[in-house]
Amino acid sequence: MAVTPLSLPEPPAKAPEFGRDALIACESLVRIYQTGSVEVQALQGLDLVVDAGEMVAVVGASGSGKSTLLSILAGVDAPTAGRVRVDRWNLLDMSRADRVRYRRHTVGFVRQQTAANLIPYLTARQMVDLPMTAARTPARVRRERAAELLGLLGVADCADRRPGQMSGGQQMRVAIAVALANEPKVLLADEPTGELDSATSAAVFALLREVNRRLGVTVVIVTHDPAVSGQVERTVAIRDGRTSSEVLRRTATDDDGAQQVIAEEYAVMDRAGRVQVPRDYREALALTRRVRLVLESDHVAIRPDGGGPA
Repeated sequence: MAVTPLSLPEPPAKAPEFGRDALIACESLVRIYQTGSVEVQALQGLDLVVDAGEMVAVVGASGSGKSTLLSILAGVDAPTAGRVRVDRWNLLDMSRADRVRYRRHTVGFVRQQTAANLIPYLTARQMVDLPMTAARTPARVRRERAAELLGLLGVADCADRRPGQMSGGQQMRVAIAVALANEPKVLLADEPTGELDSATSAAVFALLREVNRRLGVTVVIVTHDPAVSGQVERTVAIRDGRTSSEVLRRTATDDDGAQQVIAEEYAVMDRAGRVQVPRDYREALALTRRVRLVLESDHVAIRPDGGGPA
């Protein structure tokens, strides 16, 4: 008598890795600081995906976690838990030597305070040359690259000046050139216009867009200034250590042939299914600790605990 083999069910298909095709992928990112006996949760399960070639602004109030996120992406700080990948690097599992290579070749970092970006006794040309010297780039290539970057950023005339001989805008431009010296894939900028007037800030942002377009560098800018975020196609808002919303901007042509910028805001649902409801929405419907979710045919309604309109 023949025995029919048992037919076992197929194992469930493995879900694709979160942000698999992105240049930057942060999943359930947590960062906890210990201050004496007090724990401060700077990041509380943050999710973020940035594609290669994007220019993204990360906005949020002071203490929201945006600067902590930037420090982690820069390789300056390490997360407590979660997953974060930039290009081929797993930032939770890097040796000290790997971290040096990562910070030298994959990311460029521009800090808000120009004094932290520039060396007071070196000229602009020498400062752009310095990271390339550390990377053992040949002298001829260093000279050509320094001249190219200073020219692209409009400070070729500052090549032989020290920081004290430059204006604030010139110092920031040189700082960006230094960050781009080793041809990083990602440029990180922490409040790059925080110490500049509005006209100079607009000029610096125009240069960042030019760098993003001409060099193909992915740019991530952290800022608390809403006006700054309006100069990029995508703005990610962080609140209480998590991504809360995104604004996407696109250019459209109306019936008269005129171009206009259309901005659309979206709430962000994280990997655990959490969505942060904006404060004005909560206050308008008196949404407090507990709400009712109602599944409709094409949407989900949120109702106050006591009933009432959706």
